[in-house]
Amino acid sequence: MRIPGGAERLTRKMLDGYGEYAKSWRTGGLPYVKYTGAGDHGGFETGVAKFLAPIADDLVSALGLETGDVVLFTADTRSVACTAMGHVRLKVAGDLDLIDGDAWSPLWVIDFPMFEWDEESKRYISLHHPFSAPKEDEVAKLDSDPANCISACYDLVINGSEVGGGSVRIHQPAVQAKVFELIGLDENEAREKFGFLLEALKYGAPPHGGIAFGLDRLVMLLHGTDNIRDVIAFPKTQHGSDLMCEAPGPVDEAQLTDLGLRVEVHQSED
Repeated sequence: MRIPGGAERLTRKMLDGYGEYAKSWRTGGLPYVKYTGAGDHGGFETGVAKFLAPIADDLVSALGLETGDVVLFTADTRSVACTAMGHVRLKVAGDLDLIDGDAWSPLWVIDFPMFEWDEESKRYISLHHPFSAPKEDEVAKLDSDPANCISACYDLVINGSEVGGGSVRIHQPAVQAKVFELIGLDENEAREKFGFLLEALKYGAPPHGGIAFGLDRLVMLLHGTDNIRDVIAFPKTQHGSDLMCEAPGPVDEAQLTDLGLRVEVHQSED
């Protein structure tokens, strides 16, 4: 990522801080170099400059570098690297006062993959949620190429915040069962968690879809804050429960481990 004029505008402390910030998004770090326009290592100095000499000209051309620019790097899977660098980009933009608080930039996001591969659990996970349908001409890929199956999902994003999202939902029991199978739910577990849905699909649910808007996020943007807690009351009840979703509900050990939690039951002496 190129930061124009970063050599003068960013201190070493700030650059090192971006590296630590990137680690919070699962990447290993954030090496950086400064472009001097001339000199050793193809005009780059500090950090990993010595490794860039063989590709210096290509890098200058690809990024349109000018003297005094800083270049940030990260290396990981595409998903992790892009997520980390995306957050760093916003942090740098905030620090350099590059974000126009009065601008409104909406966009539709479409063609979501159905799944992504989770290396830790060695299985697919739903990128949107497991009830989103694949596009009609992509259904066969559930058997032949699930990694490249495209879903009928869509999101509305404004200024980087998701303010609405939805999908065409699965209405065929066989397709829903296949999706559950791909994400590692066996028949018993699927029935335990989503039996109400599977039962409903047996009666011939029609094709259906929709979109849900996050009015709280819209209010957040109108209010000029980036923290949704500034505009909505948490939790939904005094006990932290959501009555409509019957939450909280049972969780398995893997979910607790991901959150660093454990459940202990203590019996009262009374």
